[in-house]
Amino acid sequence: AFAANTSGTALTVLVGGALVPLPDGQLLSPDITVNGANTVFTVTNAGRYQISYNVNTTASLASGTRLLINGAANTASTVAPVSLSHFSNEILLNLNAGDTVSLQMFGIASVATLLPGSAGAALSITRLS
Repeated sequence: AFAANTSGTALTVLVGGALVPLPDGQLLSPDITVNGANTVFTVTNAGRYQISYNVNTTASLASGTRLLINGAANTASTVAPVSLSHFSNEILLNLNAGDTVSLQMFGIASVATLLPGSAGAALSITRLS
């Protein structure tokens, strides 16, 4: 599955986090579904998955990014809050049928504007086995 945000969305980032909507350029297999807000992706088959993401903002922010698996932060996917405008990571993970994946920004309360007209944010989920 692949999904992006290319519209320049402004996100209100909170210490507890804000989910990144990914409504653009979606290429979803029948094995991955997304909720109506385009923030929670559900895998229907168990297996080993490669999950990668990129987040690009219009200005450097004291924010971080991470993947949430079933609503819980995945430590290996976390880019700690630092003053950056580009965040990316890639992990391998075993998921069960019905597990969910979300991309989140978190850190000091601020407004993060994703780059418009380009990959402001992107998420890729690939089942390897």
